[in-house]
Amino acid sequence: MADTLALRLKDEIVSGRLRPGEKLATEQQISETYGVSRPTVREAIGRLKHDGLVLTRQGAGAFVADPSAVSVFRLDIADFSDREEIRNIVELLMAIEATATEHAAVRRTDGNLTAIEAQLNAMQAAVDRGETGVDEDVAFHRAIVEAAGNPFFLDLSDFLDRRVRNFIRTARTNTARIGGLTQAVQAEHQAIFEAIVRKDAVAARSAAENHLRNAAARLALYLEK
Repeated sequence: MADTLALRLKDEIVSGRLRPGEKLATEQQISETYGVSRPTVREAIGRLKHDGLVLTRQGAGAFVADPSAVSVFRLDIADFSDREEIRNIVELLMAIEATATEHAAVRRTDGNLTAIEAQLNAMQAAVDRGETGVDEDVAFHRAIVEAAGNPFFLDLSDFLDRRVRNFIRTARTNTARIGGLTQAVQAEHQAIFEAIVRKDAVAARSAAENHLRNAAARLALYLEK
């Protein structure tokens, strides 16, 4: 409910129906207008404030900020069953993950390598137990991004993890339902790891791109069923 309300209020702001500097209605008024509780209103306002769309003033209430001045990046993903949405997400992930993997192959330390291998093995153990291994998958790729040695890559990767984890979860769950694909996915991870071991930046980037393309294809395959 808070997400829905935040999006509706955001639309009011971006469209210009609520202008910069204009005071928002009170919690009680918004609650009555949209038929939601006051805690839901507070949560929605808090999200708009976090996104830089709303400013709060002690004792005065909430006011509309200037949308053109917003410096907070937000990624709204509406429908993970939409093929166009999947394509857009994969392109974004590929641009970040493939580049980070390329850097990781060059910059990784022995400690990084140990951490990456540990998550690779954890994924295999999860698969052997009949689990999806989503958390291990996320941790594997995060260990690679950490090895890239760029804190901005890490920050953006963490942001995307929170937004696209459902994509990863769905892809891995669907893989488990289609016979023979689980080990194919693990082989893709193994290829990434081996390229990093060899410090082969070109092969590491190629393996990461191949893995993401295949993840999207596997998800599309399931959606067709």
